[in-house]
Amino acid sequence: MSYYFSKTLDMTFNEATTHVTKALAAKGFGVLTTIDVRATMKDKLGEEFKPYTILGACNPHFAWRALQQEDKIGTMLPCNVIVSEVAPGKIEVAAVDPLASMASVDNPALTEIAGEVQHLLRDIVRDL
Repeated sequence: MSYYFSKTLDMTFNEATTHVTKALAAKGFGVLTTIDVRATMKDKLGEEFKPYTILGACNPHFAWRALQQEDKIGTMLPCNVIVSEVAPGKIEVAAVDPLASMASVDNPALTEIAGEVQHLLRDIVRDL
């Protein structure tokens, strides 16, 4: 089982980040966190890295349902979506597979919720 699904887009990094954020919002996901990995690696380690951003996406409806089943599930939230430049004008978008990330939690109710979120995230990535 893969732990993510992805798609490559033909656009600039900034365009892709905006495009992905809008696509997430259209399906009820807000971006709670934005981590500029490139800037962080440069600032903290002095290392150069490709444009790479982690978007912490959350759909409050599903997060609420999951938290009702397991109050420690917050350790696995939000759903991360990465936007990274693989070549000039070629941007890979990859989203975590919630079923894979929840596999270690033995709770059938969470598996059902993760399956619903997986369907949404897979559709978002596919339709970018």
